[in-house]
Amino acid sequence: MIWSLNIISSPLHRDQLLRWALWGCASMAGLILVFIVMFLVLESIPALRHLGASRFMLDSSWHPVEDSFNLLPIIMGTLLATVGAILLAGPLGFCSALFCEWYAPPRFSSLYSRFIELLAGIPSVVFGLWGLVVLVPLINHWHPPGASLLTGILILALMILPTISLLAQSSLAQVPTEYIRGAAALGLGRWATLRRVIIPAAKSGLWTAALLATVRALGETMAVLMVCGNVVQMPSSVFNPIRTLTANMALEMSYAADDHRSALFVSGVVLLLMVSILVMTATWTSRTPRHV
Repeated sequence: MIWSLNIISSPLHRDQLLRWALWGCASMAGLILVFIVMFLVLESIPALRHLGASRFMLDSSWHPVEDSFNLLPIIMGTLLATVGAILLAGPLGFCSALFCEWYAPPRFSSLYSRFIELLAGIPSVVFGLWGLVVLVPLINHWHPPGASLLTGILILALMILPTISLLAQSSLAQVPTEYIRGAAALGLGRWATLRRVIIPAAKSGLWTAALLATVRALGETMAVLMVCGNVVQMPSSVFNPIRTLTANMALEMSYAADDHRSALFVSGVVLLLMVSILVMTATWTSRTPRHV
């Protein structure tokens, strides 16, 4: 017994036990992801077998009760809301990160960072409630109906702004001080140092911040469900109501059955493919050399 306890308490065996424990945790996380993907694919197979993949793009509309399963307007609504949010929140997030890291006084920068972290912790349903009570009436006075693609873009931009700002600020802070000293030795000003040295060196981290924020926007459900109007249509302007993939699943899963239920899982597979492409892109970007 004493011999076995000595073996366990030795540094070498403790390292081996820790390595096996970490390997087990990583394997469990990977298996959970595999099971989720398998579940989505298996549940979507009946609709793909009975209806065919082409009907999800070629049917007249999305009315599963009337045997119509066109997902294209919902996919376009999801993409437009996400792209609009990134185009709005991206520059704001990057500029706020540059300001905090290079221009703001230390106390103000610290206070502003705490504020952004607090904004990141607000539940999505609170954003949705605020958008429903404040933004929707404001936009309705400007251009009815208020609940629209524009409202969804504004809410999503506000939600992903902390992700972009915090990750971009972290990437800028990780640039080696040797780069900054070298730029100062060459007589470069602050803006020239940022434009020619700091931003190129942190480029991969900035791209990763944008891509992870995009994934966050794609997967949002409650906020867009509350403010986008949930009308299945191809929007002709930012004032038209839309429905996203996540909102579509949340709205209809409670009463869906047979092919309708399986078609909702097809939309889940489509969303998973979109997120997977973005995650792989972010992973590839983060593996490129960080400093140039």
